[in-house]
Amino acid sequence: MTQPATLLAATDLSAPARHAAARAALLAAATGSALELLHVIETGPLDELRRLFAGEAAELEARLRGQAGEAMRQLAAEIGEAAGLSPAITVAQGLLLTEIAQRSDALDASLVVLGAHGANLVRHWLLGATAGRLLRTLRRPVLVVRQVPRGPYHAVLVPVDFSPWSLAAIALARRFAPEATLTLLHVYQVPFEGNLRLAGVEDERIQSHRIAAQQMAHARLHDLAAASGLAPGSYRAVTVHGDAAPRILEQEEEQDADLIVMGKQGLGAVEELLLGSVAKHVLTESHCDVLIARHPG
Repeated sequence: MTQPATLLAATDLSAPARHAAARAALLAAATGSALELLHVIETGPLDELRRLFAGEAAELEARLRGQAGEAMRQLAAEIGEAAGLSPAITVAQGLLLTEIAQRSDALDASLVVLGAHGANLVRHWLLGATAGRLLRTLRRPVLVVRQVPRGPYHAVLVPVDFSPWSLAAIALARRFAPEATLTLLHVYQVPFEGNLRLAGVEDERIQSHRIAAQQMAHARLHDLAAASGLAPGSYRAVTVHGDAAPRILEQEEEQDADLIVMGKQGLGAVEELLLGSVAKHVLTESHCDVLIARHPG
């Protein structure tokens, strides 16, 4: 018998991080998936505790693990009752990112869910030097939850760049928000537009190139939708001119999106190293939840 897919929700047990666990429970129930909640007691603070309380360190560590286990059981019971499922719980000890990656691999998790407003659980990753390691290490879809979940997602924005990431992003949107209004967005630019102006090319000619680029982008959006199995009329196709990151955030507001689903928006070595500048900007500046696709290869 085939085992159900498993969602892994990491929590630091802060009040805002509970939103991520609750969202993970809703998604697990809706997709028939199993759910595991993971809390990591980090090595760094434990080392400091051992240094400060040498004689009592072992007893204090045991208390910390006991308190964490009890808090996790209470959290699992609360969100499980609301969603009609029974989440498993794991309390691990070690390096936060390493433990999440190892546990997601052990479960072959189909989605890793994180809270954006916990006690620096994700904020540090998104803004700090480990941002690139987050997705490279996990190699799984990652949902960053910002909003209090109040039911299924109702409006999903999928920015696409026609790279292999695009089909993966659409597939994720269909899987985890099948009833939502779906908007496919492509932000286009005229190649070397600034250089053309410096070279003295008239604005009328540049505008004509913009129109041609938009028409081509619109046609490619519909081709991409067809390739992903979307029926005509089941999605909106939006093309806008400009820089990708700010235009995506504008469309988040325009479409009243409560979820953005995207790939890392770039296939070069530098983009891979930096997580993808567009995805990183959206992760840090958007107001809604953001789901990042894994590499389709």
